[in-house]
Amino acid sequence: MVLFVLSTICLAKYNPRRQPVKIVQLPQPLSTGEISFERILAKRRSVRSFTSQPLDFMQIGQLAWAGQGITDEQTGFRTAPSAGAIYPIELYIATENGVFVYKPKAHSLQQISDQDIRDRLAAAALDQQAVAQAACDIIIAGSVKKLAAKYGGRAKRFMLLESGHIAQNIQLQAVSLGLGSVPIGAFDISSVRKVCQIPMSLEPVYIIPVGYPAAVTIEPENIIEKQSVERLGR
Repeated sequence: MVLFVLSTICLAKYNPRRQPVKIVQLPQPLSTGEISFERILAKRRSVRSFTSQPLDFMQIGQLAWAGQGITDEQTGFRTAPSAGAIYPIELYIATENGVFVYKPKAHSLQQISDQDIRDRLAAAALDQQAVAQAACDIIIAGSVKKLAAKYGGRAKRFMLLESGHIAQNIQLQAVSLGLGSVPIGAFDISSVRKVCQIPMSLEPVYIIPVGYPAAVTIEPENIIEKQSVERLGR
């Protein structure tokens, strides 16, 4: 059973308008599966049509863990490699129950909104309906600033490379769960920030819709759609 814990942020002065922060403690992630890795690679395809069936927190937690989960408690190393083990990436998760931020150390979700934003997120993604249809949209957002202190001008490149590692992990995990997914890079950055309440210190890089496939659909592997660069909000 998923445990819901309500906690409030402690302030020097009590602010009666501040809402409690809902923390969803996720089930322990699985480290074994029934499908071979090679079979998962062979089955991975971009899926853009989903049923309305929701995902449970076990599935969402497994997807989040695949992207950013901690695999070594002593070192804090994660499922995806990171330059200098700095880990500049945050995962935002949008479902019918609201918007959440994944917290790798606690393997939990922090709810930042109880609104279903998937339709608005789809509008920010140039009206790509896969975003609105999917049971779960995972937004990968990265901080160049976190890497810049050590890597200077290479920071942006390393952040984007890490986002790619994470995106692939999530998509392969989706296959192992019997789900479909598609990586979306065509969206207006400022609109995605606003809709998902992502701070200016983070740059949205990917939106990955995940859900139960409505049909067997194979899409071309061009993750950046045929849209002008200007429309991407760069």
